[in-house]
Amino acid sequence: MFGISPMQLIIILVIVVLLFGTKKLRNMGGDLGSAVKGFKKAISDEDKEKDADFKADGKVEDTTTDKEKTVQHNVKSESDTKAKSE
Repeated sequence: MFGISPMQLIIILVIVVLLFGTKKLRNMGGDLGSAVKGFKKAISDEDKEKDADFKADGKVEDTTTDKEKTVQHNVKSESDTKAKSE
């Protein structure tokens, strides 16, 4: 189908080195490597954020203050007292 012999691959590599030079190829390789590393880090950070969001959504936080709890308890006590007296 699409076969490249080793000799053709060597010729292509020599042409690429002649066109760009070894210094530029080294810089391009480093840039490509750091881009891949940054991409992988961004993906893993996103997964960690999703896991943290999922865990946070699963927990129900009680945000009522002590005063609100006291008022709720007093209202419940009064309604229980009225129900018993009737």
